[in-house]
This record gives sequence, structure tokens and C-alpha cells, in this order.
Amino acid sequence: MLKTEKHEYRDGDTLLEGYIAWDPQNQKKSPMILVAHDWSGLNDFACGKADKLAELGYVGFAIDMFGKGKLGKTKEEKSALIEPLMQDRYVLRQRILAAFETAKTLPMVDPQQIGAIGFCFGGLCVLDLARSGADVKGVVSFHGLLNAPENATQQRITAKILALHGFDDPMVTPETVMRFGEEMTETEANWELNMYGHTMHAFTNPQANDPDFGTVYNKQADARSWIAMREFFKEVFGK
Repeated sequence: MLKTEKHEYRDGDTLLEGYIAWDPQNQKKSPMILVAHDWSGLNDFACGKADKLAELGYVGFAIDMFGKGKLGKTKEEKSALIEPLMQDRYVLRQRILAAFETAKTLPMVDPQQIGAIGFCFGGLCVLDLARSGADVKGVVSFHGLLNAPENATQQRITAKILALHGFDDPMVTPETVMRFGEEMTETEANWELNMYGHTMHAFTNPQANDPDFGTVYNKQADARSWIAMREFFKEVFGK
């Protein structure tokens, strides 16, 4: 039986509220995997992924990138939530680092064994966590935005990187994918890119059904990408 709780933490003056799931029968401190939500905010989808990670034996921590209780329902509301963070990637980086530092203090967590996954906007967030130089062991981007921060000084990336991408994703062009690969190579990252054919943006979200916008659920890519993530973290954590 999993145990779950909401957990308040702060990034400076901003109050945030995440969601933690773990198996209380685990007697030892466990690896934790952060879950970065899409542009909607901390929703049921992200919390459900934290639950699934807990079922695999990890501590799942669905983090909050916008502020306690902030959720977007329309495209306009969602755009308004991500715009300040997309315009200032330093602020975005500090926000996810606040979650990372919070994770290390939790009593059920091995602070030396922390990874992260993210979906869409959240994929960009976990990649920026790796780009920050934080001692995160590995990050997985599901149909994430791959573009690096502009005018940022590149530094060596120590985290292992797995990017899971739909070939037909209109929000991440082939040119962006190539630049991402070049960036990962230049920063000496241990990186891998899995690309799924006939697959658009948001392919893991069963609610995604807007071909004109470029977001369509793909059951096969969803299943394959989760398997890829599971194998990745077995390697990263050695278990």
C-alpha cells in the first residue's frame, strides 16, 4: 500500500506544493525521481506518474513549477503560466533546483540517488536541471522541449540523459533535435535519444487529441517510452 502526501516547500518567496508517493514498507532510504509537470501545472497526470514510480520501488515526487494551487485550464492560461519561466530560464533553473534541494532533505530518500523525469514543458525543466550541474544522477525527457537556454555558458553535464521524442512533433523541429545532440556532445554528456515514428507531441497523455495543435496520444509510444525509462533508471541507480 503506497503512502502519499502533499508537501509544501519554497523557492525564495514563492510557496510551492508538491506530491510525494512511496512504499512505507521500504526500510532503507530509496532513490527518488522528481516528476516535472507539463504546462498545465501540478495535475493528476503528474501525480499519477509519481504513484507509478513508487510502485517500482522509488520515491516519486511530483514537483510544482508554478506556485501552490496554480493550474491552467485553457491554452491561454497555460501559456501565461509558462511564459515567465520560458523567458527567464535562470528563474526556471532556480525553481527546479528548489525541488531538488527539498528532495534531498526528505527522510525516506537517499540524497545521493536522485533522478528526474518531465513531460513537455517538464522535459525542458529536467534537462535544465541537468544543465545546471546539479548532482542529479539521470534525467528523462518525455516529448520535452529540447532547446538550450540562450546565452548560457555551457558546462559539462554529469547526469545521464535520455530524451524520448516523437518524430512528427511539430513543437520540436528536426533542427532543434540536431542542435540538442550537438549540445549534449559538446557538454560531454552521457546521452541517448529515442525517436518514435508517426508520433506527435504529448504522446504519453491519453487526453491529448488535438492534431491541429500537434498533441496526440500514442499508446504504443507511451508504453515503449515507459519501458525505456525503467531500463534507464535500473542502469542509473544500479537496481
